[in-house]
Amino acid sequence: MVTTIDVKMKESKMWVEVETNIIYNEQGHPTDKIVRFSPTAENWDGLYEEVLKYYKDFPKEGIVFVDIIPFLQNKAVYKQLIDKVAEACTTPNIVAPEARGFLFAAPLLTEARHIESIIPVRKSGKLPFAEGDLHEVLIEKEYGFDKLYYRLSDIAAGKPAGDKFEVTILDDVLATGGTAEGLAESLEAQKIVVNGKEYGVKVKEFVFIVEIVDLKGKERLEKIAPVRSITEI
Repeated sequence: MVTTIDVKMKESKMWVEVETNIIYNEQGHPTDKIVRFSPTAENWDGLYEEVLKYYKDFPKEGIVFVDIIPFLQNKAVYKQLIDKVAEACTTPNIVAPEARGFLFAAPLLTEARHIESIIPVRKSGKLPFAEGDLHEVLIEKEYGFDKLYYRLSDIAAGKPAGDKFEVTILDDVLATGGTAEGLAESLEAQKIVVNGKEYGVKVKEFVFIVEIVDLKGKERLEKIAPVRSITEI
């Protein structure tokens, strides 16, 4: 028996076998073989699409769920991905929606020198807050409506540029763009007071790990700011 990360990795020219471990039973007989793969350096663009997994009718019928978790199961892939995200994000302040946006935003604090602050966007009941600090955002998703929350104090903890806090909205998947659009509109309506001085908020760009091109979310968001995607499907 051979256990691999994914069968298609074994068959693809984009992967090379780097480690094989033999599993033995109590009697000392081999019972399994675990094969680990690493990507070939020249094939990053096509590799990202190979790594992704898809689930039909999740979380509801008619939706194809794009699973980015396999990016977290190969160190070489994840490191290269974070490097590309760092290049794509040009502001010092990263707005990261719960929960998968956190997975790609947090490493930027140590991997990208120009990144100064992460502004978490969370679901109801997840952020403690002082009076007047918490803001609610009603967002339209592919399968209904939802509410997200962020704190003005988290924006104020970042680095302003002139009279504005310029921010990058970073998330895992761009589908219809409803989450990012609602969040951007809410952020740009805020006034942040730091040491008696008032600042605005400007969404300078959107960065996504994966863009589902057919859903045309990019067209929707480009009315607000440029959109950069690491890979397209």
